[in-house]
Amino acid sequence: MSDGGDLFDEYAVAYEAALSNAIAPSGEGREYFAEGRVAWLSGCLAAHVEKPRALLDFGCGDGTTTPLLLAVLHADSAIGIDVSAKSLAIARKNHASPRIRFESIDEFQTAGKIDLAYCNGVFHHIAPANRAEALALVSRALRTGGLFSFWENNPWSLATRYVMSRCAFDRDAITLTPPEARRLLRAGGFEILRTDFRFIFPRVLRALRKIEDLVYRLPFGTQYQILCRKIR
Repeated sequence: MSDGGDLFDEYAVAYEAALSNAIAPSGEGREYFAEGRVAWLSGCLAAHVEKPRALLDFGCGDGTTTPLLLAVLHADSAIGIDVSAKSLAIARKNHASPRIRFESIDEFQTAGKIDLAYCNGVFHHIAPANRAEALALVSRALRTGGLFSFWENNPWSLATRYVMSRCAFDRDAITLTPPEARRLLRAGGFEILRTDFRFIFPRVLRALRKIEDLVYRLPFGTQYQILCRKIR
């Protein structure tokens, strides 16, 4: 599977700057959103009494989120995989450890051993005709009953559409609405556990962010998570 490899090789070194420029209107850096996603996921796992030990960061890019997942979820090991060789080189240099490794998607062979897979903003870079194949790779990696934390940009949000229009590496992105994503996941053998929307208010309105914890079922957030379970 090679969707996006050349594009993200092109932006591997400049990824941080390109992303920072795109999300600048929010008043936050990429760390705020990564930490928010992983913290929300941690709370969801606690609510479902799940304690994953082996993690997969699908479409890990430069690997920044992989150690965050490992630390916050108190897991034993994590594997980050991606199509961009240049991004993986950066990930290995900055984040590889005895408990974290990074591999090319084409080389990845860990089958049926992963407890939790995570991705963020990956599937909108995969051509619709190839999404089932990408999902099948995730499914093969997971044990039966394993979980998939599927995060995507919410195209129903005007703020999301504005930010993506500012982002150089989103120029060819094809977004997925939450219903489209749920259909894809169900067709791939996953049971939907919950759909949550996050990140409504920019930093200038941060005093209102507590409201987000009350309205996460409503499609106002700039991103959404579908937490699902592999059943076949």
